[in-house]
This record gives sequence, structure tokens and C-alpha cells, in this order.
Amino acid sequence: MAALASPVRSATKVLLLLPIGVASFTWTFQSTPTQCGNLSIAISGSGSPPYNVLIIPSGSTPFTNGTEVRKIISQPFSSNSVSFKLNYPGESQFVAVVSDSTGFGSGGTSATAEVTSSSDSSCIDASQSVSPNWFLNLDPTNQIVQCTATRIWWSPTNVSGTPSFFGVIPGGQSFVIPESGINTTTDTGTGFSWTPNIREGTTLHIVGNDDKGNGTGGSSRLTVGNNLQNDNSCLNQNSPSSTAGSPAGGSYPTDTSGDSTGGGSTSSGNNTGAIVGGVVGGVVGLLALILLLYFIRRRTKQNRRFNEKPVDLLPADEADERTNQPGEPPEYYRPDPFIVPEPTVDESLTTSGRPLSGSEGPSSRSGTPDLASTSTGTRKTGAPRILRPVNIIQHDDAGPSESAQNKEVEAETIELPPAYTNIRK
Repeated sequence: MAALASPVRSATKVLLLLPIGVASFTWTFQSTPTQCGNLSIAISGSGSPPYNVLIIPSGSTPFTNGTEVRKIISQPFSSNSVSFKLNYPGESQFVAVVSDSTGFGSGGTSATAEVTSSSDSSCIDASQSVSPNWFLNLDPTNQIVQCTATRIWWSPTNVSGTPSFFGVIPGGQSFVIPESGINTTTDTGTGFSWTPNIREGTTLHIVGNDDKGNGTGGSSRLTVGNNLQNDNSCLNQNSPSSTAGSPAGGSYPTDTSGDSTGGGSTSSGNNTGAIVGGVVGGVVGLLALILLLYFIRRRTKQNRRFNEKPVDLLPADEADERTNQPGEPPEYYRPDPFIVPEPTVDESLTTSGRPLSGSEGPSSRSGTPDLASTSTGTRKTGAPRILRPVNIIQHDDAGPSESAQNKEVEAETIELPPAYTNIRK
């Protein structure tokens, strides 16, 4: 464990000059990560022993009381395979990095792997939380920003020698964080400034190491933040990032449902086919939904247009049997010319064609139509309206008025226009 930390610091400058992510060997999980079970790893290719596998806890603890029982595991081995006990609880996660003597992360980094549950809980003590020998700190606290300087610092009390730090990107590249200008300040202890050349949105684990071994300073899991000034001057083609394609480690569970990811071509082909099929199916379903909505809307408009009828606020004249010609308005909207009714007179009440003054016949005003006669016909088809003569009678049975007693009043004369009853004769 300690043997790997020292050569790592001496090889830092060499690693920074080489393309990151180029591995001369690969590795795979030979068994499914299981609670308190043995985890086996096999090496293939032309690696340079000794090897080391670094297991870094990822995500929160699965225990509701917040107890953290996972420690960083650094397992060295010299042959092409290794098996060791995984003291992690079920439904917890981790990231594995395999290295050889050429440098840290030379074998590649796995994606976040899921530990499956088992009936064996002998390696788990949920009542006791574990902690590292010392703690790495960041300034600003728990924050990493693209192309923005961050101070990594520590308290020298429990540190053995000069610490070193790893950067681990799940499913991507792992690297040694370069150290320069180590100094001590009152507020932030001993540390150095580092400008991360990592693109925003990348998940990053920072692991602290010293002469006692890898992971003795614990780890921090962060997401690289956005640079407010949009500064990307530190990024280049060698910047650490997630790698395209399948991550290292082969096939292993990556979630609680047991779904797996792996480096085999068959798995990759199946995943690609499933993705393509899902996309095509989604597009076809969306087009079908759009067509369905279009036809429903069109049918609704047609039904609405067929059901709409003009509303005539004036009732139709039942006696008007004449049908409307095209473009002709209904009966009540047609112009109705004024027609002078034909004058008539009751011959029995006249003498020489003039009304009798003082006659006691029916009283009405001349020229007033008889409303009762309109009930036998309509405005256009009914019989002519009858004009009746009018006799005006002044009654004095209540006695003469007060003014008539004082002076003689000249008799009133009422003149009526001629009735024109003999014009047609």
C-alpha cells in the first residue's frame, strides 16, 4: 500500500505528459460484488506488476441512522488475479480503480458499482461508524469549479509524510492531482492551490493518501461546478473526463435492480439496439398521437359546423305560407309598405252621405281602425279595415258649469272633415 504512494509522487510529472486513459492492460470483475462476499478481479494484457485495486465508497450509506461502515480498500497483488472480502453492506455503491507499477489508474476506472444484498452480515457493524486517519479539506468548502483555483489543505497532526491526492472519475479517467507551492496559512492549515482542468458537470472523487497507504485521508465526492465567467482556457484534449463506450471492470451491477454494465461487445451491441429501438418506438408513438389529435380536432370542427343553425329571434308568421326565395330574409325582416285603408261608413247612421249630429249610435273616432277586425286576417291577407263615423255629443246632465252661470257662453261648433264616402260611387 505504502509502496504505491511513494512512486506515484515521483512519477507525477511523467504521467502528466502522457495521454490519459491509455492502458496497456484491462481488468474485469470475476464475481458479482456481494455484501460480505469475496470480490475477485482478473488482469488481462501486458500489465506491469505489482498491481493495486482501490475501492472507493460512493454515495450515501444505506443505513437510515446515517452510520458509515465503508472504508477505502487498497488491495495490492502481484499475480494476474486477486480475491478479497468486500466489507460493504448491500445496496451501497463503490468505484474501483486498478493500477500497475506504471502509475495510478493505468488499468482504468469502473463505473459506480452496486453491492448486492446477502444473508451474511458478519462483516457489518451498523452501530459503529468508521473514519479515516486524517481529513482532506477544500477551500471553498466542498466545491470544485471548472478552471477555478481550489485550495486542498490538511492538518499535519495525523499525517505521515507529505500527502498525495488522487482524482477519480467514475467510468472515466483517474489521475494524480499535481502539487506545487505547498504552504501553511492561519485559516486553512497546510496545503496548495489546484486549478481543476475538468469540464463542468463531471462527477469527481478526491482521495487523500500519505506514507501509511492510499485512502488514509478519506475521500470527497463532488460534481464539478460551472465557471461563472465561462472560462474554459484550462481544458484541452488531455483533460480528465468520462470515457466513451463501456467503462473498465467488465459486467457488474450498477443499481439496486441488478441491471449491469460491461465492457463486452455483445453487451454494448444489445444496449445500442435497445436504445435505437426505444428512440424509434418513441418517435412512431409521438407521430401516431399527433395524427390522432389532428383527426379528433377535425371531426369536432365538422360536427360543430353541421350542428350550428341560425337563430331567428322573431317567430315566423304561421299565416304566411310564402316560402323564402334564396337570399331573401324571413317574413319579419321584409319591408312592409304603408297602405291607406279604404274608408267605409255605416250607411244607417248617415243622411245624404254625412253623419247625423246628435245620433245615439256607437261612438268612436273617425279614421281609427277597428282593432277587432284585424283578428280575421293577417297583415297582407286579411279583410280591409272598416272606418266608422263618429258623432260627438256634449252631455250637460250635471248642470251648467260655474262659468256658464255668470255669463252667456257661445255654443261650441265642431267642424269635421268630409268623409269622402261617395268618391268611389
